[in-house]
Amino acid sequence: MGTREGVAPDPALGLLELYDEALPHVYGYLLARCHDRPLAEDLTAETFLAAVTATRKPDAPDPTTAWLIGVARHKLADHWRRLEREQRGLRLLDNTTDDTTDPWDHTLDAIRAKAVLAQLGPHHRAALTLRYLDGLPVAHVAEHLGRTLHATEALLVRARAAFRNSYREEGSP
Repeated sequence: MGTREGVAPDPALGLLELYDEALPHVYGYLLARCHDRPLAEDLTAETFLAAVTATRKPDAPDPTTAWLIGVARHKLADHWRRLEREQRGLRLLDNTTDDTTDPWDHTLDAIRAKAVLAQLGPHHRAALTLRYLDGLPVAHVAEHLGRTLHATEALLVRARAAFRNSYREEGSP
């Protein structure tokens, strides 16, 4: 079917052409960070749905795989923020507090580090992933997490402390 005269084609059609090429990259990006296949599948679907909406807006960027991975990064950060809000509410009910300590400068075993990262709370996992795996500056991490710069710096200190404590426990016999 061709387009009718006077009817503009749907700008989201460009995503259809990119879908087969970009899907494994977007899914792989998400799976490598959340280590949960069903969650990665859901977030991949959310990414493409958000991309369709975004491409239909005026002055929308041309969809590329890199752009889709950026959308996926936002979807993952949104997911971690939702989880953190839920867990924050539960912590308030439980009246627990975070332990803060100085940064840690040791060489890490990558497999053990991934296992420890997967055990952390979503807010710590989000902060550490965006900062150290994605290599984003703290200001960009703050932007992705919807926090102030100072709150993000404090979160990173707590996240590193939680990671360090879990990493040490993971290595104990």
